[in-house]
Amino acid sequence: MVGKKSGKALRDEGLERTDNNMELSSWPQIPAINQKNYYTDYLKRDDQYLAFRLQNEEARSKMAKTAKDRDRALAMAKSNEAADGDAEADGDANMEDVEETPAETAGSKVIVIHIGSQNLRIGLSSDALPKTVPMVIARKSKTNESENHEEPKPKRVKRDDESPEEPEPEKLFGDEWSSQFNRMSADLKVRMRQNKRRTLPNSKEMVVNFNRRTQPEPISEHNDPMRVDWTELSNPAPEYIVGQPALRVPDASHPRYRLFWPIQNGCCNEQDYESKRMLFLDISLILEDAIKNQLGLTSKKDWPQYSCVFVIPDLYEKSYVNQVLEMLMREFAFARVCFIQESLAATFGAGFTSACVVDVGAQKTSICCVEEGMCVENSRVNLKMGGRDVTETFIKMMLHDHFPYSDINLRRRYDFLLAEELKKNICTMNEANVSPQVFDFHLRVAGQDTQKHTFKAFDEVHLAPMGFFEPSIFDNSSKLDGRRKLIDQSVDIYDGQPNDPTSAAQSEIMTALAPPLSTAAKTDEAQVGPTDPQATPNRPQQPNALGRIQDQEATPRSSVAGSPAPETTGASQTGGASAPAVSAPTTQASRPPVEFRNDILPVYALDNAILTSIAHAARSDEKKMRDFIGGIMVVGGGTLTSGFHLFLEERLQYLRPGFQKEIMIGVPPRDLDPQVVVWKGASIFGKLSGTNDSWIGQLEYDRLGHRLMAYKCMWAY
Repeated sequence: MVGKKSGKALRDEGLERTDNNMELSSWPQIPAINQKNYYTDYLKRDDQYLAFRLQNEEARSKMAKTAKDRDRALAMAKSNEAADGDAEADGDANMEDVEETPAETAGSKVIVIHIGSQNLRIGLSSDALPKTVPMVIARKSKTNESENHEEPKPKRVKRDDESPEEPEPEKLFGDEWSSQFNRMSADLKVRMRQNKRRTLPNSKEMVVNFNRRTQPEPISEHNDPMRVDWTELSNPAPEYIVGQPALRVPDASHPRYRLFWPIQNGCCNEQDYESKRMLFLDISLILEDAIKNQLGLTSKKDWPQYSCVFVIPDLYEKSYVNQVLEMLMREFAFARVCFIQESLAATFGAGFTSACVVDVGAQKTSICCVEEGMCVENSRVNLKMGGRDVTETFIKMMLHDHFPYSDINLRRRYDFLLAEELKKNICTMNEANVSPQVFDFHLRVAGQDTQKHTFKAFDEVHLAPMGFFEPSIFDNSSKLDGRRKLIDQSVDIYDGQPNDPTSAAQSEIMTALAPPLSTAAKTDEAQVGPTDPQATPNRPQQPNALGRIQDQEATPRSSVAGSPAPETTGASQTGGASAPAVSAPTTQASRPPVEFRNDILPVYALDNAILTSIAHAARSDEKKMRDFIGGIMVVGGGTLTSGFHLFLEERLQYLRPGFQKEIMIGVPPRDLDPQVVVWKGASIFGKLSGTNDSWIGQLEYDRLGHRLMAYKCMWAY
């Protein structure tokens, strides 16, 4: 063993340690955290959030400005006192004038925007009613929309090569659709007999025979008092035309124009567009044209003085909201922007504190229960059907019964407008009005004489809107085409899982509609178990939601854990999940949760969807359930069909006989148009500047971007 060397020996060998008191590095050395006594207040105080700091600074600046104005008014009052003996009264008047000078009409600097699949409603928050503009743009193209698609709309069955002649009207849409139409017609006759309503036994034959022999009557253009003013193209022709003039561009125009609807079925129209940039460019062009022409704000230099309230769906897509926020802040340069959900805006417009809002639009129906100014998250339902499906189904039923204008094609602009007019004027849900009646319409085509057609209709006027309660009669074949082609689903940046808002009610409906799984998928499902934590084994296709709550004491619900796997998983057998979960990550990797699947189209009976939403909002609370079921408010243009409210009320009472006294369908108060209730509520929300903390300003958006939504939204974003 070698002994320790002395300092002299180390110095002689050049191994002596020297210390010049210099650090090894100029970088600061941070000691390790003491894990036994660890504490931090990072992001635990409001003053550490930029959004809250800016809000407090704005409040302080407002208080300082108010104090200065008050001092200035008092000083002016004192100077007037010295000059005149009556200065005291004048000083009070001057102080009032100074205080009222900066005040302006509430909401005059706030633009409210509500985008729908068919119409855009826009206006200032101070306006009584919005301006309505078709949500469409016509762009130059080689072909128009009818020439771009070989098959007409409604879609007919393909002809056999052996028989090139047109099939009989009864066979235009296939045997399956025809049999369903005949079954619905037979069921209607049975109901009418039960309600002591007299019907002729050969009503259908009378209608068919009349429509077969009727001929159109030509009317010259100068004798037509209701002739259409078609859009005249300038020279050179514009690249695009927006709004109502786009619908009045002649189909055979030179050059051709093709219509684009940026919003379809309540979401972005990825089917007709080739790029995401063009899709949102068209949305911005439609909004820009509406702001300039409808609101009179022709100069973009004035737009930074205005704020914007934007209405979004209850079950929104984050990628869409983020893109809209960027467009409003960057392209339009609004001073502030805030968002509000449709159902909450509807309760603001109607003045209700809590309600079950049923919004039936042109291509989307949303249901949500609102309680004390908040949307109940698990009650949100979004169905991809609306008034335009009723229009198409009504035309199909009329063609089935030998409609005299057999060449009608809803892809043509004049035919689409004609079909919408016929639906509004003829369709009814009042069984007392179902009888063979004679109607007429005028077919107006650019460059041709007007043709007056006369036809008879019987039960088609009632069975077409009945599709809301039997949606399989609608044509749902192409509603999922192009889904996720341009816009990817929003995912969490940490775990990569979808983070769009979900709802237990929507998941239950999607589970009931899920198609049967393949053999491999069944094996995976049996191994890893369900992905929906709200799922219940052996759930029927039409969920008996309120009945499940009502009878839960008599019949206890089965536990999810330990439930046996069903033989077949799908809409035809069960609506729930099978075996207990073993590995959640494995499940998400193999098959996404049902609410994030893009192969399931949420089209469901309206009455059952309402009951499902209420059941998830009540959460076994009988008082809440009775409050919601007695406060159903129906809004939207799809509810303008005569007798819709009474028919829906009867359907709900039939499904839930134990709640007949409580069930009540409400309408917007003060005779307000149900189409503008949502916009009206958003305009009221825009006036609440003192209590509304959800405004997003330019400075904070520049620094934090769309991450601000997590702090600014009034709901869990």
